[in-house]
Amino acid sequence: MNYEEKLNNVTIIGAAGKMGSGILLLTALEMGDLSLKPENKGKQFILNAMDISHEGLSGLMRYLRVQIKKNAEKKIVGLRKVYEDRQDLISNEEIINEYVFDVMNLVRPVTTIESAYESSLIFEAASENPELKIMLLSKINNNNQNKPWFLTNTSSIPIKYLDEKIGLSGRILGFHFYNPPAVQKLVELITTPETNGELIEFAKHYAKNLKKIVVPSNDYAGFIGNGHFMRDALHAMSEVETLAKEMPFVQALYTVNRVCQEFLVRPMGIFQLIDYVGIDVCQFIMKVMQPYNTDENIHSPMLDKMMGLGVKGGQKSDGSQKDGFLKYEKGKPIAIYDIQTKNYINISDFQQEADARIGNTPASFVLWKTVVKVASKDELLKKHFSEIAMMDTLGAKLALKYMKRCKEIGLKLFETKVANNPEDVNTVMLTGFFHAYGPINNYIE
Repeated sequence: MNYEEKLNNVTIIGAAGKMGSGILLLTALEMGDLSLKPENKGKQFILNAMDISHEGLSGLMRYLRVQIKKNAEKKIVGLRKVYEDRQDLISNEEIINEYVFDVMNLVRPVTTIESAYESSLIFEAASENPELKIMLLSKINNNNQNKPWFLTNTSSIPIKYLDEKIGLSGRILGFHFYNPPAVQKLVELITTPETNGELIEFAKHYAKNLKKIVVPSNDYAGFIGNGHFMRDALHAMSEVETLAKEMPFVQALYTVNRVCQEFLVRPMGIFQLIDYVGIDVCQFIMKVMQPYNTDENIHSPMLDKMMGLGVKGGQKSDGSQKDGFLKYEKGKPIAIYDIQTKNYINISDFQQEADARIGNTPASFVLWKTVVKVASKDELLKKHFSEIAMMDTLGAKLALKYMKRCKEIGLKLFETKVANNPEDVNTVMLTGFFHAYGPINNYIE
């Protein structure tokens, strides 16, 4: 069965979720473009959007319509050629509307798993829960006569474990999109020695057609992205616990978050990133990783406390940020949660005192959004970190310690063969996390 045949009947599990909706959009566009090729005229293409939420599926269909229209507007020149035999389509608007109709016509919103029993290809984007994934995929596999291929969006669960538990004999691989899938360029491709070779080639072809950057990751819990991110987060939380012995908790957390964003030149502070992903998701990923990393403690009592208090972070259905370690107003942090008082404390109430303790940023300091646009950013970053190395302030000391720890994490991912080379580690952090530089660098010695 060739590439196009595999895409004749596809099911996306968890289609209404923040990851599933993006995967569905990308797959709908790919299948739509294939269905419009002259050689595929008259062939049926089916895309099942499977989710348990009727409300979520309703919102998903609205989201798809808007996004497909935007996509059509960007490629109107090519679409005019696609529809050149349609004499009834004259204006750009008519062509765009027809394309939206044709792509939307492929999508079947469904709430029952039985819809997947005839699919040849299954994209799984359920929550990061091994038992749930095994239950869903086993049910499909046991009732589907097509021996379907499975592409799981897991960001931490070993593929070999899923393969053996479900009994797929190599018909599964990890195809880890980054959030949001429709925007993020990175995909981590996770295979095992047992993975079907044709499935691997299909996944690479699919990624190429989506214009994704593929980084292979070996089959270790957490893979490259979360392998680095979770340990990065653990370092940050450990630093907060240490600082909180000398200053209020909210000031300690503000300090580490600000140092991470400004001194380390990142798009956001580490605690904003944890909130974005979800405190509950980070806690669950660590639980998945721990049994496979018995030589280290991948666990955070701080995350446990936040979860115990019902503070989870994450995102709302419209994509806006939920409150977590930080409280947000129009997407910007305005307060920090105090674990002791169980209340949010306004940053403005202590910012001046905390900033004075942190100390000045380097004279060469520039914001992340400026650095990533500069062609000669390497020289800029060398100057930035060389100045930090000469400073004797709390902010500088924390930044240097943080940089060294991130490099250690990156090198360990290579040394333990999670990543095939240091460049892959850097690529994941650059493209998947939008860092201005990779953790394996020589900016400090």
